[in-house]
Amino acid sequence: MVWTPCARSMRRRPARRRPKLARVILIVLAIGAFIYAALCLALFLGQRSFLYYPHAKSAADDNTLTLNIDGERVLVTTLARPGSEAVIYFGGNAEDVSHSLPTLADAFPDRSLYAMNYRGYGGSSGKPSESALIADALALFDRVHADHPHIVVIGRSLGSGVAVHIAGMRPLERLVLVTPYDSLADIAAIHFPYFPVRWLLLDKFESWRYAPKVTAPTKLIAAQNDEIIPLASTESLYKRLPQSLATLTVIKGVGHNNISDSPEYVRLLAENRDFMHDCRT
Repeated sequence: MVWTPCARSMRRRPARRRPKLARVILIVLAIGAFIYAALCLALFLGQRSFLYYPHAKSAADDNTLTLNIDGERVLVTTLARPGSEAVIYFGGNAEDVSHSLPTLADAFPDRSLYAMNYRGYGGSSGKPSESALIADALALFDRVHADHPHIVVIGRSLGSGVAVHIAGMRPLERLVLVTPYDSLADIAAIHFPYFPVRWLLLDKFESWRYAPKVTAPTKLIAAQNDEIIPLASTESLYKRLPQSLATLTVIKGVGHNNISDSPEYVRLLAENRDFMHDCRT
């Protein structure tokens, strides 16, 4: 047999190549993983813009108390009244707390009122965060307590996490929580189910950690049709509070943002512990 280049080439084994479909799948998976990682990073970096919605700046006036804390100016909207009794109010993440003063005034006609503007809200300087809000709230409580030893603390939505924290560390006359949650991390996981938000979240507001430390009579007020904070989260927080002190009332036919429009709302805010009853039905 005569050797020829053609014969030699015929004996060569063809190169093995990975099937095109498998390569395409790998490329698609790699691109998907990159996009998912990029979205997680964007969520992590921008998370506080999803949580805090500061309202427009307002000018300080005679009804504004200014606290200087860690180089920041925290403004507190107030309504002064004579006596030793006061209410401190912590609002929601998009709330202008000055708009809640008339409702609070109706519920507590004999108490001085203090509504804290979170950092970045209502003329307060700085940027909001869990640690900043808690530090400011403690400073406000101590300032008010010096003149008003009998204090009712009210927290609504985001502010309920602040209020529970304060109630676990300071002596209150009474605690009122409006549309409260057990943990903000759990709420975020509901609204962002495809992301590991429990790992990404910086401001977790874990109210369950401080609930067992509360020593004041506590009323929880929930909305039957709350589209933001599930009733199950409120009930979970309720169960962690000392049961001899806590009651839970669910207002029927209202949602997260319009609960204060209910005729029952002012009455429930003002209701003393001795008259509290469980209205979850």
